[in-house]
Amino acid sequence: MKHKLPLDALPLVPSGRGFKLLAGVRVLDLTSSVAGPYAAMLLGDMGAEVIKVERPGGDDARAWGPPFLGGESLWFLSVNRNKQSLCLDYAKPGGRAILEELVRAADVLITNVPARVAAKLGIDYRATRALNPRIVHASITGFGADGARADMPCYDLIAEGYSGVMDITGEADGEPQKVGAPAADMLAGQDAAFGALAALFRRQTTGQGAFIDIALVDSMVRFLACRVTPYMGSGEVPRRTGAKDSVIAIYQAFETADEPITLGLGNDAIWARFWDVLGNPSMVDDPRYATNALRREQRTAIVARIQATLRTKPRAHWLAEFASARVPSGPVNRIDEVVADPELLRRGVFYRTPAGAGDVPQVGAAIRIDGAAGKPHLPPPALGEHSDRVLRDLLGRSSSEIAALRAQAII
Repeated sequence: MKHKLPLDALPLVPSGRGFKLLAGVRVLDLTSSVAGPYAAMLLGDMGAEVIKVERPGGDDARAWGPPFLGGESLWFLSVNRNKQSLCLDYAKPGGRAILEELVRAADVLITNVPARVAAKLGIDYRATRALNPRIVHASITGFGADGARADMPCYDLIAEGYSGVMDITGEADGEPQKVGAPAADMLAGQDAAFGALAALFRRQTTGQGAFIDIALVDSMVRFLACRVTPYMGSGEVPRRTGAKDSVIAIYQAFETADEPITLGLGNDAIWARFWDVLGNPSMVDDPRYATNALRREQRTAIVARIQATLRTKPRAHWLAEFASARVPSGPVNRIDEVVADPELLRRGVFYRTPAGAGDVPQVGAAIRIDGAAGKPHLPPPALGEHSDRVLRDLLGRSSSEIAALRAQAII
């Protein structure tokens, strides 16, 4: 009997008509790994036509595993829907000619190799702009397209270390920790998609292309603006606290009689409602706790008092009470609990879609437009799955020409 997987319980959403807001926009995705593919997928989610050009061997992420599903890396499947895959060796003259035709036909081009490598491959902005002056070229690198570190290789982990986020993540007496997801990759991909959209908007009136220069480190540092700006204005260096220190006096996880919860007592009204739930309204009238600043001074004592009370009853009790009193609180969910969340399922955040020999799980764009969640145009592609279609339908190659390209190992 086939082993049941979490994806089997997800709603089935066949490929078809998704969002069409970017209909008519053609994106050339020359990237691999996470950041670049994610940027291109976001544009595809909004209706752009995305052609993923993969060199022989394919996107690096195709080999990232286990886990695999039907021979495909689940990491790859997470950031590559709504794309056609063309496997093309553009280091060969015949492949280079095809790439140049694709650049001329594209609106957006996305790369994620250092500037020196991009120039060597002929996919830097100077080369692509010469072919297509209207091109919006988004470059995603670790450290940017110029400067002392431009040629240095970089992964999400390296960017997180440079950004400072690892130094303030983890327990106070523990080691620095990276975020539990490829945060710099995902943020940089989102920044690239946003920059490309802004450039396309300008191009509507000016006809002018653009070079979008995105660095993983820059995007990750921007993510820390609410920690970096207070340092710059105060001189106080943030330190690891196990997420038990915040500008809000009480803003952390607490234990209950069974499972942990989170609490955010962000203003005086919430502070008052919270202590009503706990049956101790005298805390509201105590002048020692009259403001958030005063409560921060007394944080240790307040946390100890809250923790002692919350341990007396289970999570479900407290969450129900706090929800009724409009006190911001919630569970600390495991990933399996997140995927089973009925509200997230209702909003279309998780689904499965047919691909190849079976269904593949997807995390949706999480953007609802006109009351609807996005649907996939295409499932994540097999390597070179659409080579013939792209060459025939977009570039007008005949069957014999396509066969010749295949015989030369160009496609």
